[in-house]
Amino acid sequence: MTPTANPRLPARSAEKPSAAPRTDSQALLGTSREIHISHNGEIYRLCLTRQNKLILVK
Repeated sequence: MTPTANPRLPARSAEKPSAAPRTDSQALLGTSREIHISHNGEIYRLCLTRQNKLILVK
């Protein structure tokens, strides 16, 4: 059986989409469970929870 293009799906582009930069959370947090991030004059808190999840709070 030969594969055929599905007419309901968009054609794949030959170019790969650019990926967003990736940073490991431990590189940001270090040994802390919370960091403050400044963005457009506002301060945000990035917190690591007891369940090892991240929460961003304004």
